[in-house]
Amino acid sequence: MDLFESTERTGTGVPEAGPNAPLAVRMRPRTLEEVVGQAHLLTDGAPLRRLVQEGSSATSVILWGPPGTGKTTLAYLVAGNRPFVELSAVTAGIKDVRAVIDASRRRVTTGERETVLFIDEIHRFTRTQQDALLPAVENRWVTLIGATTENPSFSVVGPLLSRSLLLTLQPLTGDDLGALLDRAVADERGLGGRVELAPEARAHMLRVAGADARKALTLLEAVADAAMSAGGDPPTISGELTERAMDSALVAYDKSGDQHYDVISAFIKSVRGSDVDASLHYLARMIVAGEDPRFLARRLVILASEDVGLADPQALVIAQAAADAVSFIGMPEGRIPLAEATAYLATAPKSNRAYAAINAAIADVKAGRAGVVPAHLRDAHYSGAERLGHGKSYVYSHDAPGAVAAQEYLPESLQGTRYYRPTEFGFERTLSERLTRVREMLGRRGDS
Repeated sequence: MDLFESTERTGTGVPEAGPNAPLAVRMRPRTLEEVVGQAHLLTDGAPLRRLVQEGSSATSVILWGPPGTGKTTLAYLVAGNRPFVELSAVTAGIKDVRAVIDASRRRVTTGERETVLFIDEIHRFTRTQQDALLPAVENRWVTLIGATTENPSFSVVGPLLSRSLLLTLQPLTGDDLGALLDRAVADERGLGGRVELAPEARAHMLRVAGADARKALTLLEAVADAAMSAGGDPPTISGELTERAMDSALVAYDKSGDQHYDVISAFIKSVRGSDVDASLHYLARMIVAGEDPRFLARRLVILASEDVGLADPQALVIAQAAADAVSFIGMPEGRIPLAEATAYLATAPKSNRAYAAINAAIADVKAGRAGVVPAHLRDAHYSGAERLGHGKSYVYSHDAPGAVAAQEYLPESLQGTRYYRPTEFGFERTLSERLTRVREMLGRRGDS
């Protein structure tokens, strides 16, 4: 056997699991019919089904999906009876990859079948490491199957992606995971009917596992061991036992990957959408996952400025106070000011008009619509400024009625331009009323 090759496998390519292997390994699907979920990839004529049924396709594949959706199992099924090498991008390097490629290339030149090289977490390979795979994929010295939890458009180099079939795996549903648990309880490869799984325990496991099949089966195995140790005829996995035996649920969250961006995106959009409960939920997910609290505080300051704005000027004050508090007291107590600021921003009236105004002003400046600073507004404090007319005819605002001096402030080319248009929400309603009066005093009734 090749140094890198897997242990003995079944006729479908899935490795034989010993009786002491983890439950998730023993229950690995052996055929496409045992695979749950991914119906979009397994219908008649679908690319994945064709790859498995043909059994000899040299098409390289990138499997993209959340953890526990069956990427490794599908790689085994696609490989069939071909030589199979499994590497993890976390521990393997170019030397390991080249050794597999060289061995496969020698076999191909003698008329044997190429090796199926499965690289788990391929997104962790550098661009140089991924580029090293290109000649082997292009010349079909190996059939590459890469698995990734991150968007391949950003994590896999373009030339490799263009030479591979991209298959996107969807998160497993509760029904999918429930079917897996039921099968594991009854199947001889699993618990063989030696324990009973109470409905409340089953529901709790599904809730904790999220969409991860591996996590669901690992939880089941841990609680089943506790149930059998506790005795009973037959041993029963109850809801109470499940809650006692299981560790705290680990949130599915990769601080450097798609989950990071998806959860923070959901958090931002929930605060912007004024759903305080959803906002606190996503905040909790990030806190439990160990997200940097300073990152969360920065996002709150940005939210206060961008999405609440002047509809509630206190929002920025509170967000900045939360950031200062987190920096001062640290975690876990820092979760409290983060939660206070989140709740405040989510329930505050919303306006992005200040944000839109500065963007519009910046766009004008970048487009060359800056104009010359009016002479009466220029600095008149240096020698010779008066001779140049700087400051001439400037009216000091505090000397004018209402402290509003009716003079032109914008460059001539921009006169009449409005950038800030307040909403009718929150404090901006008051601002809107005052701004209307001020603009009238400035003689800008008909501006646009």
